[in-house]
Amino acid sequence: MIRQTINKTIAKPTRRAMRTLGLNTLFGTRRTKELLHVNPTIIPHREEAREVKAYVYDYDAASLEEHEFNEVEPCFRFRHSNRISWINVDGLRKTDVETVCDNYGIHGLLVEDILSIHQRPKMDEVEGVLFCLLNMLYFNETNGTVEQEQISIVLGKDFVISFQEDASRDVFNPLRERLRITSSKIRQRSADYLCYAMLDLIVDNYFLVMEKLGERIEELEEQVIRNTNNRALARISALRKELIVLKRNIAPVRDLLNGIIRSESELLDDRTTKYFKDVYDHVMQAFDLSENYRDVMVNMQDLYINNVNLRMNEVMKVMAIVTCLLAPATVIGGIFGMNFEKIPYLHNDYGFFIAVAVMLVIPVYMLWIFRKRGWF
Repeated sequence: MIRQTINKTIAKPTRRAMRTLGLNTLFGTRRTKELLHVNPTIIPHREEAREVKAYVYDYDAASLEEHEFNEVEPCFRFRHSNRISWINVDGLRKTDVETVCDNYGIHGLLVEDILSIHQRPKMDEVEGVLFCLLNMLYFNETNGTVEQEQISIVLGKDFVISFQEDASRDVFNPLRERLRITSSKIRQRSADYLCYAMLDLIVDNYFLVMEKLGERIEELEEQVIRNTNNRALARISALRKELIVLKRNIAPVRDLLNGIIRSESELLDDRTTKYFKDVYDHVMQAFDLSENYRDVMVNMQDLYINNVNLRMNEVMKVMAIVTCLLAPATVIGGIFGMNFEKIPYLHNDYGFFIAVAVMLVIPVYMLWIFRKRGWF
């Protein structure tokens, strides 16, 4: 009890001092709480989207229809269009997601995954549909942080349904442009190729985010070499947290794609398997690159510590040299300052000047010895 009271007494001024100095902002403790505050035993609360947008791309090799709806019910008529349908739902509401899934025969367990928060990327096959859940990554230039958006992709017979959290952005604009080209390969293939194209764009965008992080790491490395201070240490800490986000999202995608490649589902054409293998190779490359970034950050932290120790050693060396140089003068002054009646050269007219000369000559000789031995 006494120890807890002492810890609280010490902790309060410490937290107050950190707030005063701005260290909480400098080291991004709020970001740490976001990364580590995950408890799978607690059911997360998802805020309902204010508005829902449904975009439908219904196509075959000859024609393409594009539709935009403010509700999900108009999408149901494309279930039996005898063409390939991509339904992209932006903004998640529990009732809308359940309605879409009921109409397209998607199991209730997958509905829970779609509405989940901070779910680990995964792949499932449930009652005739193939389900993929992963995160799209974006780099926030203002904050220098990696932002993630969960996306759920459901592959069924002649349809692909994607559920996104954020209606303002995604990485599928190149896919939409390719759909508008009649001779494009995606218009000639089945729905599994559309699913591949979506996963490929998501994975390719990982490299764009990693490129931005790589630029930040290069700048930070130069800063650490030029000037080692607390701000450089804070930036190292911040970048290591972003690499944690990166690894959390990239590593499980390997298992997701590996599950698709090994799947024997009738929804997957044998001709499309090689394309999923290509995405798998890209994910492995991204994962290896994230590991390299992690090693660079560890080495950079070691470099920071070594620079701090080097500066400390330089300071200690200068202080040691000064102490050594003053030692002869201290000894001589101490000897001639003793209260004895008879001391050599005590009453000599040149005694003072001789003592000062000796005090100067000996340190100069010591400096020459130190320099000759390469001590500085």
